[in-house]
Amino acid sequence: MRKVNIANTDLKVSRINFGGNVLGWTLNEGESFEILDAFLVAGFNFVDTADTYSWWVNGIGGQSETILGKWMNTRNNRDQMVIATKVGSQTKNHPKDISKAHILQSVDESLQRLQTDYIDLYYTHFDDEITPVEETLSAYDEIIKAGKVRYIGASNVSPNRLIESFEAAETNSLPKYVALQPHYNLMERTNYETNYKPIVEKHGLAVFPYYSLASGFLTGKYRSEADLGKSVRGGGLKHYLNEKGFAVLDALDEVASKHNTQAATVALAWQLAQTTITASIVSATSKSQLQTLIDAPSLKLDKEDLVLLDEVSK
Repeated sequence: MRKVNIANTDLKVSRINFGGNVLGWTLNEGESFEILDAFLVAGFNFVDTADTYSWWVNGIGGQSETILGKWMNTRNNRDQMVIATKVGSQTKNHPKDISKAHILQSVDESLQRLQTDYIDLYYTHFDDEITPVEETLSAYDEIIKAGKVRYIGASNVSPNRLIESFEAAETNSLPKYVALQPHYNLMERTNYETNYKPIVEKHGLAVFPYYSLASGFLTGKYRSEADLGKSVRGGGLKHYLNEKGFAVLDALDEVASKHNTQAATVALAWQLAQTTITASIVSATSKSQLQTLIDAPSLKLDKEDLVLLDEVSK
């Protein structure tokens, strides 16, 4: 499987970034191990998790990192993997927090759960919008110098605070974000393309979109209100059941039929064809779902396909 370089780093990653939010949530430990094994055997090496997955189940999270750590330890494969995790999300016990104290405590807890000495890519998961960006970056500077973290990224950080972070890093010789994790897919284009893409291009950021399949809508599984009960995420997709949503699904069906593949594979291939996108974050809960992700990097959409998908998703 061809790997791509994360700009401004020495990390080489597969173009599908497995979304670890399902580990310990919709997949138990044994099922998680099976999916991760299949992902690695297929030539992929990049897993995304967070310290608070899945806090909505137990109030505090930690399940995903714990399972991933057990899997790497059992398989003795840490050196084959690129692991991204995050800090700053709320739990039942605390609000969003990217203070220095919280970061210094949280990174050690993540390392313990992951059973590793270092994290390849450490994200600001959610910005509390209170902590000065200099304080957050100085915490990252400390843990990078200690060898606990290699590089940092940003997820739910506003464009203004992102720009402020780059200015503070430049002024104070602090670490700079090398990656952005935005909400971006065929149904959600405007915010990224209008507000974040210029920052990405200016600073040469790698981009790893989350909700790459719009929480499953782009698989074609949800085509009516009756379908929304098919999964735990279905209830949140009602707003996509509109003229644009149906047009996107029709286009995905058309392109998938042309290439003898699945709608989800086409949706990911479209995303990967966008010039600023490095890899898509997407999860799977079965080997058949995983195959649709595995197939995406090798699906080459032609100009006609891309124009059609671009038009219906604008």
